Amino acid sequence: MKTKLKEEAIRLRKKGLTYSEIRKIIPCAKSTLSDWLHSVGLAKYQKQRITLKRLAASKRGWEARRKNRIILTEQIKNLAHKDIQAISIKELWLMGIMLYWAEGSKERIPGKGARVCFSNQDPLMIKLFIRWLRRCLKIIPNEMSFDIYIHENYKGVVEDVRLYWAKITGFYTSKFDKIYFKKHKISTKRKNIGKNYHGLLKVQVKKSINLNRKITGWIEGICNKCGVV
Repeated sequence: MKTKLKEEAIRLRKKGLTYSEIRKIIPCAKSTLSDWLHSVGLAKYQKQRITLKRLAASKRGWEARRKNRIILTEQIKNLAHKDIQAISIKELWLMGIMLYWAEGSKERIPGKGARVCFSNQDPLMIKLFIRWLRRCLKIIPNEMSFDIYIHENYKGVVEDVRLYWAKITGFYTSKFDKIYFKKHKISTKRKNIGKNYHGLLKVQVKKSINLNRKITGWIEGICNKCGVV
């Protein structure tokens, strides 16, 4: 019986079948199959077929793992959402201070003023910052201005970029008339390219030098209360 199974396995292998395909026809251990077939030569096209089958199997395995990661990620995020309850105005105020500390402009030289200025590419971060300005600091729309910074090779989609940031912020496109072009780097590791690229938005508050200093004071006060200074 084993001799017949071995002969059949060799015949199938010579046809270019993979070990997995052969084991579906001949029930035997993979180690046994390896002993039977290790000396069986294959034609070039047969080797190519086996290689393609292996690559396809590897891709299926990768896709399955990717789907599982996506499902797990969504489960973790959904559970994390429940940790966030209603946010008070004071909590929003503190969040905005920390956000500005991380991404806002600072007065680098004492006494030399700097306006409140916040720059980022993340649309949600921009939305949160504007909400902080309006709800916590009572900044009205006319006191805000916007600059867009994009790479020079995106000059052809300027209007789309303006419309994008207008939709994100809730302001008219006329507020986004200042556009600055950055020199394009051919070699880049940025992932936000093509349709995902909308440049960087700078949000500024007019006549806000003293407000910027006040925010600096809030930051220092938080550090003091937390015992980090």
